[in-house]
Amino acid sequence: MNTILGLKLGMTQVFDDQARAIPVTVIKAGPCHVVQVKTVEKDGYSAVQISFGDVKPGSVNKPTAGHYAKAGVDPARHLIEVRVDDISEYQVGQVIKIADVLEKGQKADVSGVSKGKGFAGVMKRHNFAGQNASHGTHKTHRAPGSIGACATPARVFKGMRMAGRMGGDRVTTLSLEIVDIDAERDLLLLGGSVPGPKGSVVLVREAVKARG
Repeated sequence: MNTILGLKLGMTQVFDDQARAIPVTVIKAGPCHVVQVKTVEKDGYSAVQISFGDVKPGSVNKPTAGHYAKAGVDPARHLIEVRVDDISEYQVGQVIKIADVLEKGQKADVSGVSKGKGFAGVMKRHNFAGQNASHGTHKTHRAPGSIGACATPARVFKGMRMAGRMGGDRVTTLSLEIVDIDAERDLLLLGGSVPGPKGSVVLVREAVKARG
């Protein structure tokens, strides 16, 4: 398995051998527990369900509680399914830690829900330049301008960049360098920024487009 769930703690900086400051995002990755192992014979495909995050036992519904009880694992806040080719290495109840998934120097992809920005105009949402701010321009400095084409087709095309809700979307940042791993404290240091606010849950996996 090359995937693990984690909690984004925030950003800081570390120094390399040449005393250069490297901005990193700190993620508390794992530990995760194997809740279910799916096989081709029984389920039609091979996959592993892993759980992450503490939750009060009374806050989960009965079907979910029964699913965890069958595996002998405490209920968790998050549950995902990861496709794997070889399931012989995994057993129900097994603990998966960051050192079992990734190592220092690798590249990783991080998925999360970006920060919600609310209703935003075209300059903030789509990086429009804005209109002229010279004499004669009357309070339209940040307006989008014309949105129509012409008499034909006499309509606004789908996908037109306009004002609207910004952020709160599923975003994946590709090929971030793993600067360091603290296996004892389950901490993962990734070079650069990752989607989401502090305290949000992110999915970290081995990079799919990594180049040697």
